Amino acid sequence: MGEPVLEARGLRKTYGSGESAVTVLNGLDLAVAAGEYVAVLGPSGCGKSTLLNVLGLMDVPDAGEVFFSGRPTSRMDEEEKSLLRNESLGFIFQFDSLLPEFTVLENVLMPARVAMARGRTRESLAQAEARALALLRGLGLEGLRDRFPVQTSGGERQRAALCRALVNRPALLLADEPTGNLDRQNGERVFHDLKELADLHGTAVVMVTHNESACRWASRTVRMNDGLITQGAAAA
Repeated sequence: MGEPVLEARGLRKTYGSGESAVTVLNGLDLAVAAGEYVAVLGPSGCGKSTLLNVLGLMDVPDAGEVFFSGRPTSRMDEEEKSLLRNESLGFIFQFDSLLPEFTVLENVLMPARVAMARGRTRESLAQAEARALALLRGLGLEGLRDRFPVQTSGGERQRAALCRALVNRPALLLADEPTGNLDRQNGERVFHDLKELADLHGTAVVMVTHNESACRWASRTVRMNDGLITQGAAAA
């Protein structure tokens, strides 16, 4: 295995102080390679979402380091972190978090528009829109492009959120209980999409979940307990 896309070393995070202090990350280590789909399994309240926020540079650990493609992120200023989140990281959450006043297509295009506004890409809006439509088509959503989120089902919105996460072709996708608000059929579709993303496109995927059955789609499952990761076996 080559250099990891993402590597966390010795992450520590504590909330509160004194007798009320709660340690959620306790020297945690994790490495994820390109094309690897890693499921982080643990009970509710064990710190999985905190871990994902730290890995996604939305929270800062008390100690330890997060490396992205070998770069230590603690040395980045807020602008550099913001650019990294926009250009190289994709996020999907339990709730789709689509903006209700924009159509499905406009929601999917939002990260690309941000990159354009920052002058980080030379592509035209038409090129970005073609890519967004290809993503929607691939997930069976092209016919919903002009609908508003309220006019679509929960499963459709979550798959649209996945398209939005992918529109800037991120090297890493972070997923926080991505099917927790979906029925079984739509949940299975999202898991299949994540697996295909890793297998066919080489995207690194980290999914946190408390659902053991969700892990069967992953190439590797690790368990999170007492603020630490226990390395698990690759999928059969």
